[in-house]
Amino acid sequence: MDAGGLGFLVAGSRREFVVLNIDDFAKQESSQCCPDYICQICGDDIDILQEENEFFVACNECAFPVCRTCYEYERQEGTQACPRCKTRYKRHKGSPRVHGDEEEEGSDDIESEFAFSSAAGRSNIVHPYRVSVAESSMNSWDIDSVSITNSGASIHFYEEHVGTPTNHHALVVHPNTGEIMRYDPSQARPINPNRDLALYGYGSVAWKNRVEWKRKHQQKMQKVSSDGEGSDQNDFDSDCDIPRCAETKQQLSRKLPIPSSKINPYRIVIILRLAILALFFHYRFLNPVQDAYWLWLTSVICEIWFAFSWILDQFPKWYPIKRETYLDRLSLRYEKEGKPSELAPIDIFVSTVDPMKEPPLITANTVLSILAVDYPVDKVSCYVSDDGAAMLTFEALTETCLFARKWVPFCKKYKIEPRAPEWYFSQKIDYLREKVPPEFVRERRAMKREYEEFKVRINAVVANSHKVPEGGWSLPEGAPWHGNNVRDHAGMVQVITDHDCVIDDAGNRLPWLVYVSREKRPGYDHHKKAGALNALLRTSAILSNAPFILNVDCDHYMNNSKALREAMCFLMDPSLGESICYVQFPQRFDGIDQHDRYSNHNVVFFDINMKGLDGIQGPIYVGTGCVFRRHALYGYDAPTVTKPPSKTCNCWPKSCCFCCGSKRNFLKAKKRQETQKKVKCRDASKQIHALEVAGRETAHLLPQEKFEKRFGQSHAFLASTLQENGESCCFDMLKSLDDCIHVLSCGYENKTQWGKEVGWIYGSVTEDILTGFKMHCHGWRSVYCMPKRAAFKGSAPINLTDRLHQVLRWALGSVEIFLSKHCPIWYGYQCGLKPLERLSYINSVIYPWTSIPLLVYCALPAFCLLSGKFIVPEMNIYASILFIALFVSIAATSILEMQWGGVGIDDWWRNEQFWVIGGVSSHLFALFQGLLKVLGGVNTKFTVTLKRGDDKGFSELYLFKWTSLLIPPTTLLIINVIGVLAGVSDAITAGYESWGPLLGKLFFSFWVILHLYPFVKGVMCKQDRVPTIVVVLSVLLTAIFSLLWVRVNPFAAKFDGPVLEVCGLECE
Repeated sequence: MDAGGLGFLVAGSRREFVVLNIDDFAKQESSQCCPDYICQICGDDIDILQEENEFFVACNECAFPVCRTCYEYERQEGTQACPRCKTRYKRHKGSPRVHGDEEEEGSDDIESEFAFSSAAGRSNIVHPYRVSVAESSMNSWDIDSVSITNSGASIHFYEEHVGTPTNHHALVVHPNTGEIMRYDPSQARPINPNRDLALYGYGSVAWKNRVEWKRKHQQKMQKVSSDGEGSDQNDFDSDCDIPRCAETKQQLSRKLPIPSSKINPYRIVIILRLAILALFFHYRFLNPVQDAYWLWLTSVICEIWFAFSWILDQFPKWYPIKRETYLDRLSLRYEKEGKPSELAPIDIFVSTVDPMKEPPLITANTVLSILAVDYPVDKVSCYVSDDGAAMLTFEALTETCLFARKWVPFCKKYKIEPRAPEWYFSQKIDYLREKVPPEFVRERRAMKREYEEFKVRINAVVANSHKVPEGGWSLPEGAPWHGNNVRDHAGMVQVITDHDCVIDDAGNRLPWLVYVSREKRPGYDHHKKAGALNALLRTSAILSNAPFILNVDCDHYMNNSKALREAMCFLMDPSLGESICYVQFPQRFDGIDQHDRYSNHNVVFFDINMKGLDGIQGPIYVGTGCVFRRHALYGYDAPTVTKPPSKTCNCWPKSCCFCCGSKRNFLKAKKRQETQKKVKCRDASKQIHALEVAGRETAHLLPQEKFEKRFGQSHAFLASTLQENGESCCFDMLKSLDDCIHVLSCGYENKTQWGKEVGWIYGSVTEDILTGFKMHCHGWRSVYCMPKRAAFKGSAPINLTDRLHQVLRWALGSVEIFLSKHCPIWYGYQCGLKPLERLSYINSVIYPWTSIPLLVYCALPAFCLLSGKFIVPEMNIYASILFIALFVSIAATSILEMQWGGVGIDDWWRNEQFWVIGGVSSHLFALFQGLLKVLGGVNTKFTVTLKRGDDKGFSELYLFKWTSLLIPPTTLLIINVIGVLAGVSDAITAGYESWGPLLGKLFFSFWVILHLYPFVKGVMCKQDRVPTIVVVLSVLLTAIFSLLWVRVNPFAAKFDGPVLEVCGLECE
């Protein structure tokens, strides 16, 4: 390998090999002749781009010479600015995007975005010295097989050295994969150690820092499970430095469609079921039952309503999807080594109202799970809203803060799950089987003793709360407690833990914990939970002003400590996050009996319906376990997304009227018209809507009067709304607390848009549906996140009475929305709401009306058995085939739904049973209460669901409490049992031929009784007797209906006297 006694070196970080001339004089002369073509950072040659046929220019202002590699390094890890003029580097074509590129104007070249780092993109770089390598020779990396092409330059070779240090090995780029790797010392020529390495770049301090940076990122990237890369690295050196310019561009989540083998048969069955329904109603209309016309007509009307309700429920499930998150990529992008975490701050709202129905121990466990969450401490702030202004809740939070100093470091040290101590210590751990370290066993036992002492202190506080002093409660310093009068007290704000003041036992800071109780005065409508959340929204904006907000009920603890990171994978995604208003987690529950008698888990809704909505515009908001974008809660429109033009129109010249001319003009005009309609469709005033359209970018240019009319007259809160990324203003604790008291006042929301366009929307006890609906009308979309480990878990009502009252409150809120101006049937057209999403919202507010046809339809079997008539005429073969096909299609739809939704048949059947139980009781009463409230002005009492906070297990499962909701299902049950007995006795009397028509009636009646079976167990099991009032009222109603039936029986022939006919005989 000797060539005239001279030498050369193959090195560099490019697609081709770079031949470095060792001649000092020649190198210095070439550098002096072309000083502008040498990188001033690393000393490497600046590339010539083949497309533009000119040298690469990083800065367009001063043209400071920087190579492409240093330019990419500065944009991703440096100051993103030119070293000479300090101008921010603009993104060049083919460069990966970084934060801030969204503000630049220009075409979106997403297809060539990674061309620079790919193998194909490197072929466009032209170097002054090029080495062409045969593909066959590159596999063996034989340096002798390299044919060198040098434009008149002298090429020299060194003699082979053995034992050259690794840091003197040259970097080469594989021609097929584009990966950078080192030459094997036995095959490559070493760098001359006597030369100045900075002359040709490699070996300089800047270059070493850059290589070290890339090595660290490559090690992180190898941990990404779904990367799928690295399979081709076995043939190369494992210690190679591979720069990954696109590592921060990887998506933080991805959408997983349901496999076509599951979803396509499901859609086919839905279409077939529609066709069968059409044939079924055609048969029903053309074949009335003449001797039981009113029964037939009533049944047909009910069946039409059921079909309409099924369509509203079925079609929003046409595009079900699943989602997958990548927490390691989130950490790679926003938590870099040696730098502060760049994860977004988040405020967590915990709402409670009555410590008697919501025990303080449950609230304390929820707060402890939040304080121990796996998230940067300085990014988390917890706000507890006590709408009952109870001294008990405040003292319980103080005790919780003291215990958190020991509990939080224990959780983070051993990474335990869940981080609510009540449910963590209830888990059974086999120390021998799971090979638990002895140190952990000792600390766990000590921590359990600490928690038992904490429970004793909480229970003592609860016991003392029953003994109210004559002068009312007072603080330790002697000041009276403002909440002594629950309905008339001033607002209260207390920062219990501060980032800088409270330190845990491990020496680390704790997240913020703030106690908030809004002002209550007689004569004001405080809007229940929605008003309390809006008060927290304003208070948190003044104190912490995090861009994202998590809202949970006091009984929903964090079961997954990484739940916040799961949500940030969607909300902080650069490509999708800006259009997402909230991330909804499914509700999961603890403490429910094994058979889930009253369908508390509600898995059909959370695992089937919500997945279907996620494929359209997103799931509906269910009131808890939801991470919001603060900007969306302020009532702004979603950012408009400009889609790139299609390739069909870009491939033709602008003069072509057939492809681009008329079509492009038509699309522009249509888009402009839709934008104008979208602006006009808002029901807000013109000034307010102008503020909405302006958005965050131009909000600071609008007059202050418009802000005050929208957000209220708090300068501190108005200043917080103008912050770009939710940063808080200059913080003064005393002044901020005064501002908080101002925004907590009763009259602050008067003559503003709070509850109308801003915050949680008023007008319904179910503020969740209305708030999510308004956000979707503004063009936002939501995301349904279902991590493998449930994010949150709560407590559900375990006995029948509490469960019916919970369903009653939900149904009453839907009736209120249906009778308001925000009803999705007529509100929000030509806005951002998609048609299938609208169907789901219509179904969510119209389902209580199904209670009327359901109640009538469940009573029809008893009427048929008592009268001897039936709603269906005598069936022929065609009718039998229709009924069999209908039942098979219903069963097939349910089976396929359970298959792609992952729902068991037990959960599905419990859901069907409680749909009937709740439909004939809670939904019916909610319908009448809603009509009385909206039309008659009769206000209803808001009932808080009782939370179970003791260790009684399932002792409350059979606890019976009297409520009027039990009367309709009990009446249905009695009349159906009486009908079955009457029908069987008539068949025995009439003979064998009457059993055939009786079977259809018995099947119909047993269908009703089977659906009411959980209700029967809830009323009668493990009870000495059924409450007397229930028996008396049910028997009385049954007797009344029976007497009316006998008196007004429409199927009995009318007797008007004997029929006289002329017989033709002469009696004389």
